[in-house]
Amino acid sequence: MIGLGADVVEVERMRRALARTPALRSRIFSPAEQAYAEQHTDPAPSLAARFAAKEAVMKALSAGIGELRFRDIEVRRTGSGAPEIVLRESARSRQDEAGITRWHVSLSHTDSTAFAVVVGE
Repeated sequence: MIGLGADVVEVERMRRALARTPALRSRIFSPAEQAYAEQHTDPAPSLAARFAAKEAVMKALSAGIGELRFRDIEVRRTGSGAPEIVLRESARSRQDEAGITRWHVSLSHTDSTAFAVVVGE
């Protein structure tokens, strides 16, 4: 294990932030992440879980606020439906510098709270 990160996000806080600043959605989330969340009656818990995963990846990479772009970290679904982490550009460079070749990610959420934990190995 090279890096470990975890994060918790309040779903209502995410919902309010996205309502207050609609452009935030496309600044933080990829089109695929947005499309996945929009399949749900309430997309806020899914988006909050993905935001938590992005923050957890940053922590696992020892990146401070603003060092990596949120859009450079994407949470995708595998064929089985399990989440996976895909990094691009600055985040990918940081991953390569750290020697991380594989990510493990777990997401969970309720109506009020989203949680993510990641391990980089």
